[in-house]
Amino acid sequence: MSEQKKQLSQAFYSQTESEVLKELDASSEGLDSQQVERRAGEYGPNKLDDGKKKSIIQKFLEQFKDLMILVLLAAAVISAVVSHDVIDSVIILAVVIINAVLGVFQESKAEAALDALKNMSTPHANVLRNGDTITIKSTELVPGDIVLLEAGDVVPADLRLLESKSLKIEESALTGESVSVEKETGVIEGDQVGIGDRLNMAFSNSNVTYGRGTGVVVNTGMSTEVGKIAGMLANADETTTPLKNSLNHLGKFLTIAIVIIAVVMYVVGTFLNGMDPIKMMLTSISLAVAAIPEGLPAIVTIILALGTQVMAKRNAVIRKLPAVETLGSTDIIASDKTGTLTLNQMTVEKVYTFGAQQSAEAELPEDNMTLKVMNFANDTKISQDGTMIGDPTETALITFGEKHNFDLDAKLIAQPRVAELPFDSERKLMSTVHENSDGKFLVAVKGAPDILLERITKIQTKDGIRDITEEDKKQILWNNKDMAQQALRVLEMAYKYIDEVPNDPQSEQIESDLIFAGLVGMIDPERSEAAEAVRVAKAAGVRPLMITGDHQITAEAIAARLGIIEAGDDAAVLTGAELDQMSTEEFDKKVKKYSVYARVSPEHKVRIVKAWQKAGKVVAMTGDGVNDAPALKQADIGIGMGITGTEVSKGASDMVLADDNFATIVVAVEEGRKVFSNIQKAIQYLLAANLGEVLTLFIATLLAWDTMLPIHLLWINLVTDTFPAIALGMEPAESNLMEHKPRGKNSNFFSGGVLSSVVYQGILEAATVLLVYATAIWWPVHSGYNAIHADALTMSFATLGLIQLFHAFNVKSVHQSIFKVGLFKNKTFNWSILLSLVMMMIIIVVPGLNDAFRVAHLDMHQWLIVLGSSFAIIPIVEVVKFVQRKLGKA
Repeated sequence: MSEQKKQLSQAFYSQTESEVLKELDASSEGLDSQQVERRAGEYGPNKLDDGKKKSIIQKFLEQFKDLMILVLLAAAVISAVVSHDVIDSVIILAVVIINAVLGVFQESKAEAALDALKNMSTPHANVLRNGDTITIKSTELVPGDIVLLEAGDVVPADLRLLESKSLKIEESALTGESVSVEKETGVIEGDQVGIGDRLNMAFSNSNVTYGRGTGVVVNTGMSTEVGKIAGMLANADETTTPLKNSLNHLGKFLTIAIVIIAVVMYVVGTFLNGMDPIKMMLTSISLAVAAIPEGLPAIVTIILALGTQVMAKRNAVIRKLPAVETLGSTDIIASDKTGTLTLNQMTVEKVYTFGAQQSAEAELPEDNMTLKVMNFANDTKISQDGTMIGDPTETALITFGEKHNFDLDAKLIAQPRVAELPFDSERKLMSTVHENSDGKFLVAVKGAPDILLERITKIQTKDGIRDITEEDKKQILWNNKDMAQQALRVLEMAYKYIDEVPNDPQSEQIESDLIFAGLVGMIDPERSEAAEAVRVAKAAGVRPLMITGDHQITAEAIAARLGIIEAGDDAAVLTGAELDQMSTEEFDKKVKKYSVYARVSPEHKVRIVKAWQKAGKVVAMTGDGVNDAPALKQADIGIGMGITGTEVSKGASDMVLADDNFATIVVAVEEGRKVFSNIQKAIQYLLAANLGEVLTLFIATLLAWDTMLPIHLLWINLVTDTFPAIALGMEPAESNLMEHKPRGKNSNFFSGGVLSSVVYQGILEAATVLLVYATAIWWPVHSGYNAIHADALTMSFATLGLIQLFHAFNVKSVHQSIFKVGLFKNKTFNWSILLSLVMMMIIIVVPGLNDAFRVAHLDMHQWLIVLGSSFAIIPIVEVVKFVQRKLGKA
């Protein structure tokens, strides 16, 4: 692990260039070799820490901390040593080992987040050293180095800018803001200035999109902003999933129940019935082993795995199995704006020209000067494959021109560019000069409306060009404000014609006495499907939040358009600066008030997620940038973007959206709810069956009845537990699944009436089996103790197996009638029941096998009793469900 031996923590953005250089003991000519060598020892290499990693053995052993796993291991030992059921022990151990291997695999995958973050570092940087420009590996940079930047570079460390020539840097991975930031060198006042507002800083791993600049390295490695994120990511608290909580609750419940049953049975048998203490101890332990559904962890894993396959087909790729179920309990979806709810693509939305504001879809003639200027005063380059390279704002203008059939290449051939005044952050204008066929020259100017309007003297109207009036200016400013209130970024277009081009064009000459052409309003628009996804989420009781590094007005407008908040509801919007002013206690109390967070930092995102978790909510966090990674890891379920997402965000996520479609999350939530419901069904089925077995043996022992042999119990567990339980995991979603509120963090597998169903259905199964056994004893078909006992034993064995198979139909829904959910919709379930039925019957009717299992042939009368008694559980449970629905308990 690399060590950051020394750190600089000054707010360099609030210092002048000379103060920064003095603080760093550096000069604009760069460091000398001795300074570099000394600082490399002081600060360490410019790279991210590898972090402490667990060995494979450590990861494997940690998988055995779970209570349910320990119970299963104890059961395996007891089964092998005491009961001599080697097959049962092998099955249990196989389940435990498979689960441990899966856990190690998932944990190893999660470590990819830090590895991806580390690998993002740029391989080389251009620096000044000893007065010369040289290229070095970015890992060799030290504080005080002077770095040269130009378009296309990735910033190699955190820099305080000393020089900016039309420099623009795209920082969306850090700030969430989709528009490239115009950089400057002036001092930024304030102690708590957010990353997005530090205009005189360039941050590690951001991209230079325009211009050039020079900066001094102020922080390297883990001290950079991206390094701080890596630190948070490494130290983020591991959240316990609802699935894990539920399995822990189940493990504790089963352990207590098993101990009580074993102790009571031993005490009653030994002290009340006078049975042999040793034999009674072995019987009690065997019964306790039978009470454990040893296949449950494997069945849960299989159901989750089946859920991942379904979700993968619907573009939701699951990285960690418990995430499937966690989605179903989600209360909050905290979504990043840029690239998640929006397209991360600046788009022209409104145009104001000829005195009227119109939508981007409205027709514009190709000779419209607003259209011409936005395309001429533009430095976008188009590659051979048609990809646009340049500032996102400028590429949006070119795309708009293409949609309106403006043939830029042909226009530039007819009116070639002969001069230009590049964009400057001080004057906030850009101009190009084009030669006309008549010998005159067209000057095309675009820039900030408040600046450019001061240079306008004329205006183009439908009736021609005339002097601009104060009323015209008021109208222009009103439209500018109207667009800005819609969160549009507004640019003004102007032009004029000149007779000749000065040898040294200056702004005063070129950018004065201009003719107003129009205004263009742009925005990173919301995804077309996002609004519907928000509506569906709300209907399902899931609250969507927007968390973004973008400005408040933009965040508020997009949130209103999506339906996350009501239009104009600024009370529901909180900025990062406002959040900084709140104590943790105050924010925890007010967190439910806010649905939109603007201008936030990575620390804020983690704080927001934690506040909701303290409120007892299950939080899903979506994001695609490096800045989202800590919150993705902190959240109960992190959702990364597969297309636009960084490897860091995907590595920190539990689920990745292959199509970057916010609506896919809603699909995943529904699938998660279905998976949990199906796990509940499997648990209800298994525990009701095991309770029936336990009660049957417990009561029979107390009555001195020999209802079943250990081999019978083992066979029933193998045959009836596995296949139907797995098939129940493939049940289709119930029709009203998305009409319920999220079940919440404190729910478990016994919620929603499952526990009461398990209890009464288990009792019903045991009572039925005991009744069949008693019937066979009291009204025998054959004579003689051995024959009567063999018939009774066989009938109770067959009834216990068949009643479980019939009962599997009941648990297709906890409360709904099986005739409503569909008896035979699930083909896998149908085949599993048929297979289990054949396996049950084959050992009774096939000669040789029945001897091995010590069962007898039954006549038609006996089979009718077995089948009728087994089938009776369906109408009985249907009646109970009907009463529950009428009483409003379902």
